[in-house]
Amino acid sequence: MSDAGTLDRDTTANARQPGARFAVFSSAFAVGLILPLATAILYEAAFRLGLVQARLLPPPSRVFATLWELAASGELLTHVVATSLRVLSGFAIGSGVGMVLGAVTGSSTAARRFLDPTLQALRAIPSLAWVPLFILWLGIFESSKIALIAVGVFFPVYLGVMGAIANVDRKIVEVGRVFRLSRAALARRVLLPAILPDFIIAIRSGLGLGFMFVVAAELMGASEGLGYLLVDGQQLGKPAQILAAIIAFAVIGKLFDWIIVAASKPFLSWQDTHQRGA
Repeated sequence: MSDAGTLDRDTTANARQPGARFAVFSSAFAVGLILPLATAILYEAAFRLGLVQARLLPPPSRVFATLWELAASGELLTHVVATSLRVLSGFAIGSGVGMVLGAVTGSSTAARRFLDPTLQALRAIPSLAWVPLFILWLGIFESSKIALIAVGVFFPVYLGVMGAIANVDRKIVEVGRVFRLSRAALARRVLLPAILPDFIIAIRSGLGLGFMFVVAAELMGASEGLGYLLVDGQQLGKPAQILAAIIAFAVIGKLFDWIIVAASKPFLSWQDTHQRGA
């Protein structure tokens, strides 16, 4: 029995080593590349064999050549930076307001009855419906674009935080009160760990919608950004440029999502889920 316990402790300690963590990350990253790489290779092969026409959907070789040209000229970096700054600015505003209102409505039944119906009605409004209003209020410059992105980020964060707080198990709160925890200690040691997994998911959903809304935002008179690159490719009949912009969206969106996941892992190390044990 003691040998088994020693083995478990040794295995856990080895898993915590930086080298082991890097190996796990590299393996997961490699597995995640299998599907997109296989799809690209199959389509490239079909194009080379003359099985498909590439007039509207160019082969990966042409798309990556376009990406390389944009990167070599510095144009790609300019567009990526512009889009990233807009998304991060809108994300900071939208998630901040969403967390505050979500916490208020989730912890107070009266506040939820007062605020939630109006917010749910606003959530049903399509993103493009806000565009003329924000242009009228804020003009066609950065303020209107960031405001539109913030609207997109706000709703998933608000819903996630409100639902996480409202659905905290009453029993664990009562246990905290039995141990005579103060309100601050109860929030820090009981409520925060209980809502944190759902909160992280809400943040990731908000970030994803931020990248969706930035395309609509960059239709509002933008002269740089990946959304502008998409529109420019459509107007000039450059499908390779459109796909290059889409790939750039996918890469930076995944990068930002990975940063959130990696930053949240230390705070979720207490979880004992079936996937963690697998």
